[in-house]
Amino acid sequence: MASKTALQFKTNYAVSSKIEPFYKGGKVQISKDGKHIFCTCGTKVNILDIATGRVSHRVEQDDQEDITSFTVSPDDEILVTSSRALLLKQWDWRENKCTRTWKAIHTAPVASMTFDPTSTLLATGGCDSTIKVWDVVKQYCTHNLKGSSGVVHVVEFHPDISRLQLFSSSMDCKIRIWDLKSSKCVSVLESHYSAVTSLSFAPDGNTLVSSGRDKICIVWDLKTKTPTRTVAVFETVEAVVLLPKQGDFSKLGVKSEALHFITAGSKGVLRVWEASSARCVFTQTVPARPQPVEVGRGEEPDEHSLTHCLLLPATNRIATVTAEHNFLLSDLHTLVLEQQFVGYNDEVLDVKFLGPADSHIVVATNSSQLKVFDLATSNCQILHGHSETVLALDVFRTGSMFASCAKDKTIRVWQMNTETGVVCCVAQGSGHANAIGSISCSRMKQSFVVSGSQDCTIKVWDLPESLATRGGGPEVLHARVTEKGHDKDINSIAISPNDKLLATGSQDRTAKLWSSADLSLLGVFKGHKRGIWCLQFSPMDQILASSSADGTVKLWGLQDFSCLKTFEGHDASVLKVIFVSRGTQLLTSGSDGLLKLWTIKTNECVKTVDAHEDKIWGLHGNKKDELVATGSADSCITLWKDVTEIELAEEQAKQEDQVIKQQELSNLLHEKKYFKAMGLAISLNQPHTVLMVIKGILTNDDGAEQLEKTILKLRRDQRESVLRFCGVWNTNARNCLEAQAVVQVLLQHESPEELLQYSGVRAALEGLLPYTERHFQRISRLLQASMFVDYMWENMRLTGNASCGENQDEEMESSSLGGLAPLFTIDPNPSKGLDSEGGDSARLEEAERRGRGEVEEEEESSQKEDGESDDDVSAANKGVKSRKMGSPEEGKENIEPESSSEGDSDGEKQMEGMETEEQQLLRRETEARLVTMTAGNQAETESATPRTRSMRLRR
Repeated sequence: MASKTALQFKTNYAVSSKIEPFYKGGKVQISKDGKHIFCTCGTKVNILDIATGRVSHRVEQDDQEDITSFTVSPDDEILVTSSRALLLKQWDWRENKCTRTWKAIHTAPVASMTFDPTSTLLATGGCDSTIKVWDVVKQYCTHNLKGSSGVVHVVEFHPDISRLQLFSSSMDCKIRIWDLKSSKCVSVLESHYSAVTSLSFAPDGNTLVSSGRDKICIVWDLKTKTPTRTVAVFETVEAVVLLPKQGDFSKLGVKSEALHFITAGSKGVLRVWEASSARCVFTQTVPARPQPVEVGRGEEPDEHSLTHCLLLPATNRIATVTAEHNFLLSDLHTLVLEQQFVGYNDEVLDVKFLGPADSHIVVATNSSQLKVFDLATSNCQILHGHSETVLALDVFRTGSMFASCAKDKTIRVWQMNTETGVVCCVAQGSGHANAIGSISCSRMKQSFVVSGSQDCTIKVWDLPESLATRGGGPEVLHARVTEKGHDKDINSIAISPNDKLLATGSQDRTAKLWSSADLSLLGVFKGHKRGIWCLQFSPMDQILASSSADGTVKLWGLQDFSCLKTFEGHDASVLKVIFVSRGTQLLTSGSDGLLKLWTIKTNECVKTVDAHEDKIWGLHGNKKDELVATGSADSCITLWKDVTEIELAEEQAKQEDQVIKQQELSNLLHEKKYFKAMGLAISLNQPHTVLMVIKGILTNDDGAEQLEKTILKLRRDQRESVLRFCGVWNTNARNCLEAQAVVQVLLQHESPEELLQYSGVRAALEGLLPYTERHFQRISRLLQASMFVDYMWENMRLTGNASCGENQDEEMESSSLGGLAPLFTIDPNPSKGLDSEGGDSARLEEAERRGRGEVEEEEESSQKEDGESDDDVSAANKGVKSRKMGSPEEGKENIEPESSSEGDSDGEKQMEGMETEEQQLLRRETEARLVTMTAGNQAETESATPRTRSMRLRR
């Protein structure tokens, strides 16, 4: 139970490493220090780091034109490429930067190029039969050499630069010597009868060795321009290199200091020749490539031939390139193979982890060779044995032994030496009548192998117990049981974890369950609408998984052979399926290049990964269930790492960091440290918090100035974020003022050129403009409305003044206030006016009392000092109250204010300034009501004392 609770579903896979094609033919060159290999791959020049086996740099053409030729200067500083667009480009390859581009002047693509020993002169040989020499430093063409016939495919400077000689060869099989002083061809060396492939100069500069496809090498005396020795090598020679004078080469059969050279050609091995005697003194042996069983050809197959041979004097190694784009690095003193890289895998058909610790992978490609890659160094072993394309692989449980099947109707069992890592074939079997498309190894012990063929039969092959320790050649296997299983090709075979059952999937849309002991049929699984590509037993339950060309994956019960679940999601054929997470999840690959992760319990596709650009034929997981290898028809092999725990830990760390930052942000806001709070809120991508900070700044007395300083202190990327936030704030009228304040600061302190450098500034401005126009229109309408209110109020005052002028007596006209006091009229109908005993009257009176408390006390004391009686004061106050509130008891009289003294007028102004906003609003509302009352029934005017009038005005 503890293990089940500890089980965690996988959620994602990430690329751990890749084995990609980096060479598809063409020129190859190695740096002077022997650390990098330069090779072409379509529109790119790839630079391979020999130490790691990985591509460290890529130089790619911008115009996507294929590179026809390239060369690296002897000082390893300059790389020059030529393309089909007839352009020459000079590169700083370490920085992947093109430093110069110029026209090649050739009328056809450049076929060959080389530097002189000083790295200043560049020679280019074109398909237009011309040779041009360029001064790379001064950047101009120095020579245009004409006279060759056909494509100039070899150009070489003489190593002694003082001679200023250029050697070239074209399709007429002649070697021309050009004098760069006179720009003329001074000599033509004629002895080859086929294309010359390479030229190699002796250290003294007086001897030249040339090789050709006419199966001969010629030694030339450059003083007399005549051949001194013709060596028949009996193979098509693609490259020749001279052995250095220094060094012990006794293991290569070199017994004298005479001139010796190494040839590489169609036989696929390096051979050492003595120039003086024209005899071969040493032939390289390749233990990793034994002779195939099928013999009968007089010459090695073409894929074994060597196309390039390069000397690495700095590391005492020699490099060769095969026709299958494999790089072989051998020790120069012994010619023993030390390292091997695969430049191009072609279509990958299957891939499996190999080794007790899954340290290697074995790959079946569209070839008769098997490739075993060391995942740590990318070093590759190439296994020869099958004579036709290998179609399928399977590995035994121990990981040190695996089986393969091919179109040559045979199966082979391979054993890996766990100490040295060397793999060799230990057994082989034949008997099928057609190509064998599927193979499976026993799970418990290394006891048997089951194969399925296009001849619709199943064969069980028993393995002897002594197979792992057996030496010598491969043992011949014989099939123990053979059974016709299906009506069409058998695409997949799976063996149960206990070795008692095996299942087969066929193109006839059915899967069948068999007993592994005697191949007796136990049941048939029907349900797929198209052929079945892959079968897999669950490691935990009695369940069989199948993937089909109908785009579905099905789970079958082994008890009743019924379909338990169907997974739909792929839009194309599902080519492979494996169980992961102890049988609780499925991983599938399709012909659409997608990798899908499924959870069985929920029928849910957890993750879809765009893994490859073509069909994913190979899919396999390692023993620890943490790595997955995929191989595709796009020639790529990808290793995927389970990153579920890593992502979970990152997410938890991110959440913890968010909590800490949120707390820090709250503290900064509380302490009003607005600058730090704004920076932290921007880093957390919290626009609302940034808005709150800006609002907090603007609430201060010098908010605008403080906001300006805060914005200007921000970094450029932070200002970009704030500008982006402004576009969001500006969409809401509540926040538009803050957004406009920030935009104003940026526009005042940033020039248009600086603003255009902001990332996303165009989108931000496009979002700001329409809403800013709306806000401007809204404010304009509010301003117009406020002007209208002022206008109406002025008109109301003028109307009051006019009415007052008609009814005022002479005493009022002589008043210092003049016509500014409004005329109040009392409604003759009390029932329709303000009720003094309830409703509006009571509320207004109560408000007036509260606002008038201190004023009445002042008035009373003042009146007593002037000698007035309390009754007079009470009567006056009562009259004022009745006039103000419009009560029916104090009735039906028009109150006519009297003029007041200058001192009273000043007091009125002082008291009016002391009114609260509520009192002013109440006064205006009351006056407006009284003005609009019916003026038909006017009562007698009541003269008010100046002090009473002053009290009314104050209210």
